Parts: sequence; structure tokens; C-alpha cells
Amino acid sequence: MDFAGAYSADNLKFLLDGLYITLIVAFVSIILSFLIGCIIGVIRYSEVRVLSPVMFYLVELIRNLPLLLIIFFIRFALPEVGIKLGLITAAIAALTIFEAAMIAEIVRGGLTSIDKGQIEAARSSGLSNMQTLWHIVLPQGLRRMVPPLVSQFISLLKDTSLAVVISLPELMHNANIVIGHSYSYAIPTLALVAVIYFVVNYLLSLLSRRLEHRTV
Repeated sequence: MDFAGAYSADNLKFLLDGLYITLIVAFVSIILSFLIGCIIGVIRYSEVRVLSPVMFYLVELIRNLPLLLIIFFIRFALPEVGIKLGLITAAIAALTIFEAAMIAEIVRGGLTSIDKGQIEAARSSGLSNMQTLWHIVLPQGLRRMVPPLVSQFISLLKDTSLAVVISLPELMHNANIVIGHSYSYAIPTLALVAVIYFVVNYLLSLLSRRLEHRTV
């Protein structure tokens, strides 16, 4: 084990460059998948004619596919029909599609968990379906969604490592290159990568707990 060699200035900078790509891909994917997932979840909850059944089958299809297959499809299959995406864009697109399906189910579950008595009371007081959703259901549902949403975001961040298969220069990809220079770097490099993932995900967990306490 060569800790000194593995943790040289050049190697550390290279790993941090990979972490930067990982965080960028994760951050953009989290924002996009959350927005898309919320829209799909609300559509499914609202039982919009035609749209809701379509969203149901679409979500079920994506949820039952491996993320790795989606990554391969976007990176290697889409160019065959004239849609060619860069490495970072392809990774973001794959993660967004996969995670949006997961988040849609979290959102739908959070909304359906609201007591029907509150909805009936709101409707009887003169609020429309949309007003009831916006003022009564969504605020309470979002509070209940915080823990599972953050857990899903943590999974998303870890799933960025799967993009190593398309040579995205993220943290695990760069770690493999460092290890390739010398097998004596393997344990020090992987240990550092594990610490980095743990710290980032633990911070997300702390944020989740804080948000959960504030919304109680």
C-alpha cells in the first residue's frame, strides 16, 4: 500500500476533478428528476383522463429497467436515430429519466397519504380540486416526502458511479485511472473514495433530518 504515492498532489487533484463532475451530474439530475417526478406524481394522483394511465405504464416501465441499460441506451442507441449527447448530458439524461420515475411514486404516495376527510372538508368549503391540491394536499404531502426523497437523492448520487461504463470522468472513473498507475494505490484510493461518498451522503442525511424536524 503506497499512501504517499496515491495521495500525491496530482492524484488528489484528479480525484477532486472527478468529484466535481459527480456533484454537477448529481445536482442537475436531482433538480430535473424532482421537477419531472412531481409533475408525473401529481398527474397520477389527480387521475387525469388519458394522461394518468399513460404515466402509470411509463413509470412502471422505467422503474423495472436497470439504470445501466438506460445509460447504455441513451449513450449508444440514440445516436443511431440521430440523437447524439455528450458524456455529461447523457449521464444526466439517464439519471433524470430513471430517478423521475422513482420520485413520481414517492410524490403520488405522499399525496395519497393525506386524510380524505381534509380533502372533503376543503371541497365542501368551496375550494376547487386544484385549490385543494395546492393549499391542502401538497403542503402536507411534501412534508411526508422529505425522508424518502432525500434517500432517493442519496441513491442518485451513488448511482452516478454507474456512468463509469460510458467513461464519464466522474469520481470512480478517475479513481480507476489512479489505481491503474499502480496496484499499490488501490486500497488508499478506494478508501479515500469511500470516505468522500460517505461524507457527501451523510451531509445529505443530516439535511434530511433537519428539514424533517422543521416541517413537523
